[in-house]
Amino acid sequence: MKDGFVKSSPRFFRLIEGSALLLTALLLLLATLIQAPLQEAANPALTPNPVKSAWFLLWLQELVSWSRLMIYPILLLGGLFLLLPWLPGSRHIHRARWFPKEQFGISIFTMLVFIAILTCTVVALFFRGANWSFTLHP
Repeated sequence: MKDGFVKSSPRFFRLIEGSALLLTALLLLLATLIQAPLQEAANPALTPNPVKSAWFLLWLQELVSWSRLMIYPILLLGGLFLLLPWLPGSRHIHRARWFPKEQFGISIFTMLVFIAILTCTVVALFFRGANWSFTLHP
């Protein structure tokens, strides 16, 4: 066995492949049988207040509500994460580890971005009321 590698067998991968196919088939079956919880058709004369995005986009809506120019740091941050492996100074590691010393700065930066996104999502989901005003009683 090579040093630093995990032993595996083809049987194990066939088991994982079968499980993934079974899960996909189950999800497709459930998607066809269970109706999506959609709202009624949009009425242009009656706009809901506040209009909120889907939960996974609420952090974007929260940031853009501060200023329309906040979209640019969001786009730059997305581009930074896409280019992260090729940026100068990012060291290549040979083994997968949680929070490796070689990439400690990148790990901390990623965790801070995650916490900021989570905070913005929670604020937008639970503390925004009518006309997108901040409220402690949702």
